Amino acid sequence: MPSFSATTGGAAVASAAAGRSVGAVVARRAHFDAPLPLACGVELPEYELAYETYGTLNADRSNAVLVCHALNASHHVAGYYADDPDNVGWWDNMIGPGKPLDTDRFFVVGVNNLGSCFGSTGPQSTNPATGKPWGADFPLVTVEDWVDSQARLADRLGIGRWAAVMGGSLGGMQALSWALRHPDRIAHALVIAAAPNLTAQNIAFNEVARQAILTDPDFHGGHFDAAGTKPRRGLRIARMVGHITYLSDEQMEEKFGRALREGLKFSFAPEFQIESYLRYQGEKFAEYYDANTYLRITKALDYFDPALAAGGNLANALAPATCRFLVVSFTTDWRFAPARSREIVKALVDNRRDVSYAEIAAPHGHDAFLLDDPQYLAVVRAYYDRIAAGFEGGGTQ
Repeated sequence: MPSFSATTGGAAVASAAAGRSVGAVVARRAHFDAPLPLACGVELPEYELAYETYGTLNADRSNAVLVCHALNASHHVAGYYADDPDNVGWWDNMIGPGKPLDTDRFFVVGVNNLGSCFGSTGPQSTNPATGKPWGADFPLVTVEDWVDSQARLADRLGIGRWAAVMGGSLGGMQALSWALRHPDRIAHALVIAAAPNLTAQNIAFNEVARQAILTDPDFHGGHFDAAGTKPRRGLRIARMVGHITYLSDEQMEEKFGRALREGLKFSFAPEFQIESYLRYQGEKFAEYYDANTYLRITKALDYFDPALAAGGNLANALAPATCRFLVVSFTTDWRFAPARSREIVKALVDNRRDVSYAEIAAPHGHDAFLLDDPQYLAVVRAYYDRIAAGFEGGGTQ
C-alpha cells in the first residue's frame, strides 16, 4: 500500500518523518465473530479490523488515544514497515516520540474502517455466505457503524475509556460521533477540518466522483473482479475531482499557476502542469484503491448528519456529549470551511460544554490538516499536554 502522504500532495508529511519516529511498526488484525448491526438494516456476520498501536498503555489504561482516518487513508498512522521503509504513516508528523501526540506519553491506536481496502473487512474480502469476494454485495456502512466497530476493538484491547479520539476530515466526524454514541468512553474529542454534515456542494462533488466509477464500462455493476477488469478510468476521474477539493486556489496557483510542460501543443494531451499533476494523482490512485470502497466511503460522508434525528437542531443533537473538545479549522479550507467548524463550536457552547477552538491561517486548503503548519501543530501539542497533565499528575482528564 502506498503511503497516504505520497498520494495527497502532502510532501511535507513525508519529510517530517526525518525526525524522531516510532520506527518500524507491525499491522495487526482483530477478528470478531459476533454480528455487527449496521445502520442500513443488515448485520455483518463476522469481520476483521486492521489496526496498529504505538507507545505503551499505562497501568491504569488512562493514556489511550484513538486516531480515525479520512477517506482513502488507513490504520498506518505513524512509523514505517521494516520491509517497506518508504511507506511512512500518513500522520507521522503528528504522532511519535516528542511530537504533538507524543508516543512517549500516550498509547495510540490507528484503525482501518470497515469497508476499506487496506486490511479491514470490505468489498474485497470473502463473503462467508458465498466463499467469494463481497464486491458490490458488501453493505453500505456509516460513520456510526465504524464507531461501533471501533468500540468493540477498544473492548478487545482492554480500553474502557479513551483519553482522546482524534481525526481530521472524515476522521473528525468519527471523533464527533464517538462523543455522541459512547459519551462515557471518551474524555476528549479532537475534531479537525471537519463539519457537522456535508453541504449540497460537497455531496455534489461526491456524486460526480461516484458517477465516474458507476458509468465506467469496466465496473460491471461492482463485480469487476469476477469479470477480470478494474474501473481504472472511473477511479482516475474520481480522484482528480476529489483532489481539486483538497487544495486551495492559492496553493494551486503557487504550485502550478499556468505553467506549461513543454509549451502549447494545440491538443488534448496534458499541456499545463496542473493537468499533468491531476492525471498523475489519478493514475496512482486507480492502481491501488478499490472502486467499491470509494463508493461506500463517499456515501458514509454524505450520510453523516447527527442533527437529522434531532429535527435539524445541532445543539440538541450534541447534548449527549460530555467530553471536552478541541475543534480546529483552516482559513483556506473551502471543502470544510471554518464556518462549519464554528457550527459545532456554537452547538457545544449552547450545551455549556468545554470546547477550545482554533482557526488556523494556512494557505493549503483542506490538506492543511496533514501538513506541518507550526501554529496548528503547537495547538495540538498544547492540548495533548493538557490531557497528559491529567493522568500524569493523578488528576482528572
